[in-house]
Amino acid sequence: MNSADNFSLNKIAKITVLFWLMKIVATTLGETLGDFIAQTLNLGYLFGIGITLLFFLFTLYLQLSAKKYIPVFFWLVIIGTTTLGTEISDFIDRSLHLGYALGSLILVTFLLLTLYLWYKKYGNLEVSPIFEKQKEIFFWVAVLFSNSLGTAFGDYLNDGLGLSYLVGAAITLSVIIVVVLLHSFTKINHILLFWIAFVFTRPFGATFGDFLTKPIAKGGLDLGTLNASLISIVIMITLIIIAHQKEKVKV
Repeated sequence: MNSADNFSLNKIAKITVLFWLMKIVATTLGETLGDFIAQTLNLGYLFGIGITLLFFLFTLYLQLSAKKYIPVFFWLVIIGTTTLGTEISDFIDRSLHLGYALGSLILVTFLLLTLYLWYKKYGNLEVSPIFEKQKEIFFWVAVLFSNSLGTAFGDYLNDGLGLSYLVGAAITLSVIIVVVLLHSFTKINHILLFWIAFVFTRPFGATFGDFLTKPIAKGGLDLGTLNASLISIVIMITLIIIAHQKEKVKV
């Protein structure tokens, strides 16, 4: 099978501006929806993990069963990882009382271990193309840990360092902008830059989600987790429709 055939079988979304926009919206939704389940509905983080884990496994099954990239399946799994990642991070930090710094350290260790095992097996961390099922599983495990890590790091900026939600979002956005500039104007390994950007889009979305939902007295807009989630869902559905239209044009 030649490289052109491999690319046509790619199960991962093409890395474009639309990809990063959808990733940020998905992470914002994951933060607000995760908080809605655990906090607003008062179900707790452990029960929240159970609910979001079932959703993640169901969407992952759909994604792994597909023979090609189908935007709605791919982005549902991304949403699943961001929502589950919110519950995992909050459970480590708040239920187990390990703290944001230690929680982040644990999650970054698991992420690096996943990437190491992936690299050891395949000799690279390329995400385009991915069509082999085992490699795709490595990808989704790495995505889950990176989104969990992003939540913990975002909470550390806001609650641990006492920064406002807008300042936390600005810091993570600055990192993303620097990565984009490095990708455009330097020869630094593009795979490394991809994973750095991928990790940092999560705390950006998480802190922005908190900015939407938290009380005005705490520096938020006080939209509430339900309203913020509904807004994010509408935006995400619109972007998924656009992604499907782009796939049709390609065909």
